[in-house]
Amino acid sequence: MRDTTGGPLALTMGDPAGIGLDLSLTAWLGRRKRSTPPFLFIGDPAALAARADLLGHAVSIRETDCASAVSHFYDALPVLPVRCVAPVIAGEADSANAMVVTGAIDTAVRLVMTGEASAVVTNPIAKAVLYAAGFRFPGHTEYLADLAQKATGETLLPVMMLAGPKLRAVPVTIHIPLKDVPAQLTADLIYRTCTITATDLRTRFGIHKPKLAIAGLNPHAGEGGALGTEDDAIIRPVVERLRAEGINATGPLPADTMFHNRARATYDVAICMYHDQALIPAKALGFDDSVNVTLGLPFIRTSPDHGTAFSLAGKGIARDDSLFAALTLAAELSKNTAGVIV
Repeated sequence: MRDTTGGPLALTMGDPAGIGLDLSLTAWLGRRKRSTPPFLFIGDPAALAARADLLGHAVSIRETDCASAVSHFYDALPVLPVRCVAPVIAGEADSANAMVVTGAIDTAVRLVMTGEASAVVTNPIAKAVLYAAGFRFPGHTEYLADLAQKATGETLLPVMMLAGPKLRAVPVTIHIPLKDVPAQLTADLIYRTCTITATDLRTRFGIHKPKLAIAGLNPHAGEGGALGTEDDAIIRPVVERLRAEGINATGPLPADTMFHNRARATYDVAICMYHDQALIPAKALGFDDSVNVTLGLPFIRTSPDHGTAFSLAGKGIARDDSLFAALTLAAELSKNTAGVIV
């Protein structure tokens, strides 16, 4: 077991042509005013310096290692170099840099798995750009899980959570077509998603007895089978099993009445059956300050809840609220778990 409480957050650069560089710069520039948690930027220092010049930011950049990052953080932006192979132009993605993007993620995971960094915070990637270079994973979450599985030898189920000031929401199925959801929505998947969520809420978020509100799949949670059978046949038995095992779970609940103010006050997390059922309310209630958290991994990982926004890169108009929230939450979760990785 390794104590990582003193290590910096490992912040990956994401796609260098996107707004990840912009946001990393502004997050560091606000380090004193907003008490940004110390981070080590893992990416191309030349691309970062060029973006700072483009944005008109006076930033001191210092190439360093993980051990020295915290001591440098308040005087210079610490960077662990992972150098791009093609020129970086703001807003113009280049698949030639795809391996560099994934290399930064690899490095961040290695640092947190060895106890040198306290958590992984990832800037946005462009999946289409990575796919063009042969990337074979549906997204960031699945790639991180694969890296963790290779490091531990354990089979893991990564669970995606959108965490904002007003709502935590977890989709059971994620990046699949809506027509495929019923077939993928097994009792085992729902059960494992719920138990992983409950465990991480206890051990990382510090919620002693988390309350899970579990949405139905169909309108009105199936309305007794009149609008679909999955709610009673698949979801309800899982809820009963969870309750029998001591987990405070309710459902299946009609999704259209789960997200108003009074309803949200009754639970700690909404477990939703598909991507948009979770992300529409999460983004409506916290578009600028929600955080993507990956549960079920042997390390803490957070990310801004937005994409690369190539059209905003280098223009000085991208908001860093979500990245700042991701950094802040990663630091809080690290403290809650005493920074220990098994």
